[in-house]
Amino acid sequence: MAKSRGRAAPALRSAYGVGLAQREEASNVPFHRSPQVLFACLLLCIDSILVFFIIAYVPYTKIDWDAYMAQVKGFLEGERNYTNLEGDTGPLVYPSGFLYVYSAIQFVTGGDVFPAQILFGLLYIANLAIVLFIYVKTDVLPWWALSLLCLSKRVHSIFVLRLFNDCIATTLLHAAVATLICQRWHLGLIIFSLAVSIKMNVLLYAPPLLLLLLKGLSFGGVMLALLGAAIVQILLGFPFLVSHPVAYISRAFNLGRVFIHFWSVNFKFIPEPIFVSKGFALCLLIAHLGLLAAFAHYKWCK
Repeated sequence: MAKSRGRAAPALRSAYGVGLAQREEASNVPFHRSPQVLFACLLLCIDSILVFFIIAYVPYTKIDWDAYMAQVKGFLEGERNYTNLEGDTGPLVYPSGFLYVYSAIQFVTGGDVFPAQILFGLLYIANLAIVLFIYVKTDVLPWWALSLLCLSKRVHSIFVLRLFNDCIATTLLHAAVATLICQRWHLGLIIFSLAVSIKMNVLLYAPPLLLLLLKGLSFGGVMLALLGAAIVQILLGFPFLVSHPVAYISRAFNLGRVFIHFWSVNFKFIPEPIFVSKGFALCLLIAHLGLLAAFAHYKWCK
């Protein structure tokens, strides 16, 4: 037994040395020549073709586009009171960046769905490219697992069949993450703030982001980065803040809004009376904060 262990030890050390050498060799390969990068480029090409066929042959799902265009129309006609900006699905509940972006989209597409689908198809490819960059840069997945990022039916649907503002907010969020990975902290937080200006739910990423800032910057640097993010929100919301500040803040950043059970996906199995109750919302909030605390203690701060 002792002799076999003695023979095994050099073999293990040799295998370990080979593994280290392979890892060093891989790390010396230029980023653009990495096998993962080449595979990611191939995935982008294949998914671009898939997006083309989805736009061409899968029927568009009419949900929020008409409401978006109605809200944008009111804004372009000079309305600055958020309580008066409404669509056929209800009042406007997104921050001001949403209005600017969809005003630009309306200008480019004329408010028509098909050209908007093409625009969102390009946005999908841009978002996928950013996500692939994040995974390749962090090197946390084997190369073949990158293909899983292209297999989500729901993500394709949200981007090119429903044209939701989640697409723009998520793309900006991923761009912020990619920027932060490159340790461009202040620019990353500005991009993050732009994502929040499209849809408030991006704030769910704020706790771990704050932790990263505290680890990567001095206290003064963190304050400066947060100030930059706040300035972005003030500048974008300025036309509404100077005219109807209460209406803007209460509508665009309404933390107590009750969602419609019909549109729920993850909690469809919950009966509607429970879904719309304050108790259920409070339980979700406690669970969310508890999980954040657990990850901060056992994972992020290790």
